[in-house]
Amino acid sequence: MAVVKDYSVEEKLVGLIKLQKVDTKLDQLKILRGELPMEVSDLEDEIQGLHARRTRIEEEINGITEFIDGKKEFIKDGEATLAKYEKQSDNVKNSREFEALNKEIEMMQLEIKLAEKHIRDANEELGDKAKALEVSKKQIAVKEGVSTHKKSELEKIIAETEIEEKELVKLSVDARATVDERLLYSYDRIRRNYRNGLSVVPVERDACGGCYNAIPPQRQSEIRLHKKIVVCENCGRILIDSDLNDSVEVK
Repeated sequence: MAVVKDYSVEEKLVGLIKLQKVDTKLDQLKILRGELPMEVSDLEDEIQGLHARRTRIEEEINGITEFIDGKKEFIKDGEATLAKYEKQSDNVKNSREFEALNKEIEMMQLEIKLAEKHIRDANEELGDKAKALEVSKKQIAVKEGVSTHKKSELEKIIAETEIEEKELVKLSVDARATVDERLLYSYDRIRRNYRNGLSVVPVERDACGGCYNAIPPQRQSEIRLHKKIVVCENCGRILIDSDLNDSVEVK
C-alpha cells in the first residue's frame, strides 16, 4: 500500500506560494502573447466564412452560365424551327393552314425574344456576381495576409517561451502535489474570481497584498506562526507573511 505523505501547514503554504508564483509567471507568458491567439482564431473563422461565400458565388455563377447556355441552345433550336416553318409556308394548301402556321411562327418568335431577354437579364446578374466574386477574393487575400502575419508573431512568441512554459507547467504540477484537494479547490476558485489571478498574497505594510484591507496585529501573528491557513476576511485570499513569501523562489 502506498504511503501518502502528510504535509505540515507550513509545507502546504510553501506549496501554495510556489504554485502561485509559477501560475503568475504562466499568466505573464499569456499576457506576452496578448490577444494574438484569439485574433488568429477569429481570423481563421472569418476566412473560412469568406471561402464559403466565395464558393457559393462561384456556384451561382456556374448556375447562371448553365442557364444562359440553355437559353442559347433554345434560341438555336427555335431559329431552326422557324426556318422549317418558313419552308412549310411555301407549300400551304389553304388559308386555314396558313393561319395556323403563322401562329406557330409568331409563338416561336415570341419565345425566342423572351429567351433573349432572359439572357440579357442573366448576363447583368452574371456581371454583378463576377464583381462580388472579385470583392470576395480580395477580402480573402487581405485577411489571409493579416492572418499569416499574426500567426508568424504568435509562433515567434511561442518559440521564445515554449521551453520556459514547459518547465513552469512541470513546476506547477509538482507544487500541486504538496497541497491537498480542498486547498487546491479554494486556490483555483479564488484565481478565477480575480483578474490578476492572485490567490495567495503576502501581508505588506499591515495590509492584504490583494485588496489592501488592513490586517489586525493578532491575525498577523497567526499568519507568521504557520499553524493554520488564514484568509483575508475582505477578499478571501490566502494570506502569508512576507518572510515566507520571499524565501520561496521559482527559477
